[in-house]
Amino acid sequence: MILFSDPTFAVEDKLFPQKYTFQIKGRLIIWDEPQLMGILNLTPDSFYSGSRVKIDRDDILKKAEKMIQDGADILDLGGYSSRPGAEDISEEEELARVIRPISWISEAFPEILISIDTFRSNVAKQGIESGAHLVNDISGGSMDSKMYEVVGKLQAPYFLMHMRGTPQTMQQKTDYPKLLPDILNYFAKKLHLIKEFGIKDVIIDPGFGFAKTLEQNYHILKNLEIFKTLCHPILAGLSRKSMIYKLLGCGPDDSLNGTTALNMFALSKGANILRVHDVKEANETRKLFKQLYA
Repeated sequence: MILFSDPTFAVEDKLFPQKYTFQIKGRLIIWDEPQLMGILNLTPDSFYSGSRVKIDRDDILKKAEKMIQDGADILDLGGYSSRPGAEDISEEEELARVIRPISWISEAFPEILISIDTFRSNVAKQGIESGAHLVNDISGGSMDSKMYEVVGKLQAPYFLMHMRGTPQTMQQKTDYPKLLPDILNYFAKKLHLIKEFGIKDVIIDPGFGFAKTLEQNYHILKNLEIFKTLCHPILAGLSRKSMIYKLLGCGPDDSLNGTTALNMFALSKGANILRVHDVKEANETRKLFKQLYA
């Protein structure tokens, strides 16, 4: 009988053994530990007021610097609120909100990775040309038929999220014959199509809160490791979402503790990236996780 104390018995206890390598604008990027994506919302109506930033160079650079100092690996800039029922804005308004901030951050902090959070191909294109490195598309290409073509030409890593409908309609589209198989099938089809457009680097995002009920969100999180079968990094965007504060009977402002708890659980289930409002606390979570499983 082999006991766990036997040195000849190799036990793999690392929950983050994968190494993902990306070529981003001539830079070789290696992800060999969990990454932190800090959220910069350039919108006046995002669901968590603490994440909103005015379109002011000094304010934006101050916020970006704080996130970088706190441990952010990526900054995610978005100019279109994707909260349920959010107001639809024009492409021109979205561009006006995001392009200058991307340029400011890129110039001030050239080493930080910047993600442009948009479902519009032209915003993605101009964002990358202005200094962003990655495209974060909540619609998975379903709201702009040119997105895959543009991202393929840009050779930018692409965050592929699962969502049904639009931010205005998604909460009426939560009926699934079989939740996890349906979402896996969605990703399998999208990944096949994406490859045809030359997109090489894809990150999977199950889309917590997007066209899912509270119970469905927790079922997905509980089984997050199933998405490892797709052989791509997994992003978990749980920060201060309604699946936390509605269950706890509070609001977004009081949901940091719940966010931290679920972020640790997500890491233990195989998440490679945490998208967060509170970088310092997420970095502490990452440090504790690494101590436990390194």
